[in-house]
Amino acid sequence: MSGYESYFHLFIYGFVVVVTGVGMLFLSWLFSPKGREIDLDTYECGMPLLDSPRHPFSVKFYLVALTFVLFDIEAVFLFPWAVYYKQLKLYGLIEMGIFILILFFGWFYIYRKGALEWK
Repeated sequence: MSGYESYFHLFIYGFVVVVTGVGMLFLSWLFSPKGREIDLDTYECGMPLLDSPRHPFSVKFYLVALTFVLFDIEAVFLFPWAVYYKQLKLYGLIEMGIFILILFFGWFYIYRKGALEWK
C-alpha cells in the first residue's frame, strides 16, 4: 500500500466516530421534550434537593475518587502484560510481581490512613 491507501482504516474509523457522535446528538434533539417549561433547579436522579447545591463536598469524597482513578489506571497496565506474558518469561513475571507489590503497599497505606472509610 502506498499513499492514502494505508490510512483507509483510519478514515473509516474516523467516519464511524463522527457519524456516531452526530447521530447521538440528532437523536437526543429528536426525542427531547419540547414545548414545556423546564425547571431550572438542579436535581440528582430526579429527586428534589434536600440541601443547598452550594454545600461543599467532603474532602473524603475527593480522596476516594482519586484513589479509585489511581488504582483503576494502574490496573490497566495488567492487560498488556497478560497479552505478552509468555514472551516476557521470568523477567516479566518478576517485574509484574514488583509492580503488584507496590500496588499492594499503596492500597495498604491508604487503608491504614482510613481513606476507604465513609464515616
